Amino acid sequence: MKFRRNVALILTRPGGEILVCERSDFKGSWQFPQGGARSEESDAEALRREVMEEVSLPPESYRVVLHHGPYRYVFRSGCRKEGCDGQEQIYFQAEWLGGEIVVDKKEFRNFQWIRPETFRIDWVPPIKRDVYRRVFRDFFQIELS
Repeated sequence: MKFRRNVALILTRPGGEILVCERSDFKGSWQFPQGGARSEESDAEALRREVMEEVSLPPESYRVVLHHGPYRYVFRSGCRKEGCDGQEQIYFQAEWLGGEIVVDKKEFRNFQWIRPETFRIDWVPPIKRDVYRRVFRDFFQIELS
């Protein structure tokens, strides 16, 4: 199997809330800002580009404090993206230092700040649920059911 390299951001603000974004193509589906890394980019470079593209935050608006991965998931049967069978993601946790969040309307319809323990696993598609369970366990010591 071939996996597409991908990065994701868990942005936290004082008080421990995290940023989640509602996908524009699936109402009620919430996720972290994320996207594919280009072959010439490091994971950190891909993160800076994706965060700017998806939520309009330049690198001086956040500070990366932790990262884990890779986490892998396989696309639904028969689906491929850029010749790949799934995604291999590195998750970065960063502290929000301020700045206006403006979501890319092609990607997201809305965003909200929530406590990690209020995240619902049914907000993500079934193929991504195992990854989100592992991410919440690794970053927040929370078991999503």
